[in-house]
Amino acid sequence: MKCWPLQSLTMAQAQSKQFRLVDIICRHFPGSDFLSAGDVGLVPGLNQPQMTRRVEAVLAEFFAAPAAALVQGAGTGAIRSGLAALLNAGQTLLVHDAPLYPTTAVIAQQMGLKLIRADFNSPVRLAEAIRQYRPQAVLIQHTRQKMDDAYVLQEIVECCQRQGLPSLVDDNYAVMKVDKIGCEYGATLSTFSCFKLFGPPGVGVVVGEADAVSAVRQTMYSGGSQVQGGQAMEALRGLVFAPVMHAVQAQVNDELVAALNGGAIPQVKQALIANAQSKVLLVEFHQPIAGEVLAMAQQLGALPYPVGAESKYEIPPLFYRLSGTFRQADPTLEQRMIRINPNRSGKDTVLRILRESCAGK
Repeated sequence: MKCWPLQSLTMAQAQSKQFRLVDIICRHFPGSDFLSAGDVGLVPGLNQPQMTRRVEAVLAEFFAAPAAALVQGAGTGAIRSGLAALLNAGQTLLVHDAPLYPTTAVIAQQMGLKLIRADFNSPVRLAEAIRQYRPQAVLIQHTRQKMDDAYVLQEIVECCQRQGLPSLVDDNYAVMKVDKIGCEYGATLSTFSCFKLFGPPGVGVVVGEADAVSAVRQTMYSGGSQVQGGQAMEALRGLVFAPVMHAVQAQVNDELVAALNGGAIPQVKQALIANAQSKVLLVEFHQPIAGEVLAMAQQLGALPYPVGAESKYEIPPLFYRLSGTFRQADPTLEQRMIRINPNRSGKDTVLRILRESCAGK
């Protein structure tokens, strides 16, 4: 079994991202401005809180995009807003030939979108599908939907650009973990959740071309639809800590792969890193003991389910079943494989819980 996970940032690269973000913040928030808890309400001329607009300007500059908008509904809300900005109900959307993330599938159904599937792992098939079906937009999930996915985001975006096809990249689970996100490669829009980046629940980001972001803003006229200034400031503060924290997590994952594949726990057949959807450790057992291991692990302190998949609330390691898209791709894996996210824990904690959970099996 082989996976092609995304390339994580090194610690030096993660620190560089943090420092660059803080430098941009300094230029947008002079003096004590950054110490503000944030304002609320529809400021005349902006139709949104002032602090929200300033945070959006920081995000746009950081991701090298013309514009950014904070939206309600976390990553799902960002995808919904982005798709509505690019497509009308009933139009055609090109997607990867793989199970859609469940919340994305619901959005497509609600909009009555006609889905055209193409294998993104094959640039030839992707180009053929665009020429044959002439979709109105393409949705690209930055992280993996199937275990054997190996496509390179930049190549997919550039292929769509050559065909004049607007692109929306679901960058959830990739932001602040990899070198660039979709809009930095030229995608029309990037979307992601701040909740997965140590921010507040319910806040998402749409960043990219000015016209498309403007179309998102047109759906946010009322005060109740706005991300308030306090939420925006909390989202920005969380984003500052994300790159280094995720680089530490990536290091722990690498240490665990080496230890488990070196025979640290006899019940483990193999361990590998995968983006499923967040970058996690996949552990395959010789026997179908996955369910028993998960039940015991939570008694030993492991989290039994995610809150926001790497949110600020998730400190202990997560021991959990495979993602829904991976299980759909290969249902036989469910009984012999689990995923582990170290979150803020170290290698020794994860190995202890896994070893004790496997004892006697």
